[in-house]
Amino acid sequence: MDQYVAIRDTRIALQKLIASVQDQHLVTALNGIDRALAVFHDRGIDFKEVTDHLDDSLLITDADGIVLYINLAYTKNTGITEEDVLGKDIHQLIGTDKLFTGGAVCSVLEGKKQVFRLSTTYKTEQPLMGYVVGTPLFRPDGSLRQVVACSRPIPSLRSLQDDFETFVHEVNSLKPKSINKESAKELSEGMVGRYGSLEQIGVLIDHVAPTDASILITGESGVGKEVIADEIYRRSLRNDKPYVKINCASIPAHLLESELFGYEKGAFTGANTKGKIGLFEYANNGTLMLDEIGDMSMDLQVKLLRAIQSQEITRIGGTKPIRLNIRFLALTNADLKKKVAEGGFRQDLYYRLNVIPIRVPPLRERQQDLEALCDHFIDRFSRKYSRSFHLTQRQLDYMKEYSWPGNIRELENLIEYLVLCSSGIGQVGDEMLAGLLNLDKGVLLAEEPRKPMVPAVQGLEEEIDFNAAVCAYEKQLLEYALHGSSTLQEAGKKLNLHASTVCRKIKQYQIEYGRQKRRGL
Repeated sequence: MDQYVAIRDTRIALQKLIASVQDQHLVTALNGIDRALAVFHDRGIDFKEVTDHLDDSLLITDADGIVLYINLAYTKNTGITEEDVLGKDIHQLIGTDKLFTGGAVCSVLEGKKQVFRLSTTYKTEQPLMGYVVGTPLFRPDGSLRQVVACSRPIPSLRSLQDDFETFVHEVNSLKPKSINKESAKELSEGMVGRYGSLEQIGVLIDHVAPTDASILITGESGVGKEVIADEIYRRSLRNDKPYVKINCASIPAHLLESELFGYEKGAFTGANTKGKIGLFEYANNGTLMLDEIGDMSMDLQVKLLRAIQSQEITRIGGTKPIRLNIRFLALTNADLKKKVAEGGFRQDLYYRLNVIPIRVPPLRERQQDLEALCDHFIDRFSRKYSRSFHLTQRQLDYMKEYSWPGNIRELENLIEYLVLCSSGIGQVGDEMLAGLLNLDKGVLLAEEPRKPMVPAVQGLEEEIDFNAAVCAYEKQLLEYALHGSSTLQEAGKKLNLHASTVCRKIKQYQIEYGRQKRRGL
């Protein structure tokens, strides 16, 4: 907010000048300049007006901690005025005998990253506590430019009372599931396929699963990394111990630390009065699976590294170390080597997790396993929806032409869709499958082996109309199918028509179909 301070100081100087000037023409001109300076906005948005009308308190400092701006809500919520803080060093305003304690600005100035803190102000008759979010703003060259602190008094959270039960429910839904012998149904159904790199993975799992070595499982999204992790757990010596899964990307960064490490009672405002056991303790003596490990924040990576190295943690707000005995499985679809090179992932943590690396190949590299995977999912969804279903060899060939960007997850969803769309007849048309896979039908048809086909329509006049030609062809096609069929059902199957439709067409075109065959209906 350097512009705001500069414009404010300029207007103050300008107003003093106006008061001392006697020339009315000059006064009018200077007042015009003052009004122009009063317009502090960009593209029709007056950002100062916006911030002044927020309920949240805003305080902005420069890179040295000098206060540049507070909005009207800051004064309203805390009693602290512009005269109390503008132009002053934030460090000199902190203390129980000064304006406030706690806060986030100093932490942001030191760590150059966003932080969440509690703060207490002392300008009012009774001290006021609030929560503060401190956010750094950087210049294009990466240097710190300003710090923005946004805060809200704790009493204002009473307005959330009506939504509090919903809030608690949503937080509880983030808790991971602990899997043990009694809840083994939570595990995946196991690895499907036995060719190429998957066969090598199976051999590797046989060797490393019984050990306590950390394993880093990498691969594209949807390739089945969690299936590999479950297989490792299933073959390990800890398969009767807790198996805790946590998705590091599904929990906000500021909550993930308390979820992993737990906290003591009274550790922070809003904490459970009895404290909370963290995921490390839930997984103790068992296995902890960390999915999307590449999305973990840098500060939490440091604490995770220490937990893995020392097999020891301390709860938030606690002082007593807790000994651990955990086997770690880490999963990611990110290129961690690249993230290490770019400074987005700690190198020491990477090597600590990457004791046993396992790369799960994408489905396009597992064409030999495609048929087994299809059979696996067809069996699952046929039982689930009580519908029989099968793919033809030609449809399997179509699927092998596809690149499967969504990998096994995409294949699973496709098979479920096909089973549901089979409408009880046990199959779908080739055109439907080709359309779902967005394949070039012309190329696929060109690659299909030629089959004996009904002869071209005979006896057409040179100037016959289109509808008559279609009817003539349809009649010959029916006669061709009926000729080698013993029942109408058999003929209908050849034409992908229901037997009742075939019967109706026979009557429509007055096709002679012997009574003996007719009894086959």
